[in-house]
Amino acid sequence: MSRSEREQNLITYYSNEVQARTDRALPEPRVAHRTAFLARLRDEGRHSVIELGCGPGRDGEAIAAAGFAYTGVDLSPASVEACRALGLEAQVASVLELPFEDRAFDAGWTMSTLLHVADEDLDRALTEIVRVLKPDAPLAIGLWGSATGGEQVWEDGTGFGPGRFFSIRTDDGLRSALERYGVVDEWTTWDDDRAMHYQWAVVSVS
Repeated sequence: MSRSEREQNLITYYSNEVQARTDRALPEPRVAHRTAFLARLRDEGRHSVIELGCGPGRDGEAIAAAGFAYTGVDLSPASVEACRALGLEAQVASVLELPFEDRAFDAGWTMSTLLHVADEDLDRALTEIVRVLKPDAPLAIGLWGSATGGEQVWEDGTGFGPGRFFSIRTDDGLRSALERYGVVDEWTTWDDDRAMHYQWAVVSVS
């Protein structure tokens, strides 16, 4: 499956799922880590945050409410419209090609989005994210991981659209990739009653 086919399938799925995702509560550990991350940004005097894969704005609304200048990007036009309906700044864009100048943002936030980026494109995505962040900016990354990793298209039977491409990474594999772009100064994982676990990292980008 080509990159364009993977992205089109994701656009179709998440455009159809936007209301269901809006109605779904975020896991408590993610909310707790978001609160701690925003406190860090305040302590460091950060002002602007870009979210890669903003979805319908569940995190974006909280980031903006905390007083930060928020910008979200997402492949799905429906997700971007949902964000704009909340009064959030959002644009349709791929993490592989961000429509912003270099060093435009004080911090970055991306939850589960890089799951949909193939391993062959991960360095391109991370390079592009780092490009739009200021030096030493903190970048929060959350992903589903497993002990074995692997790439596949998952059909989940929800009826929202075609199967979605996932790249699941091991803890060591993800940390190794992130360390090419900065210092991993926060790292933790937690179980969520699933076969996989959630990986959380904050990278101070180079």
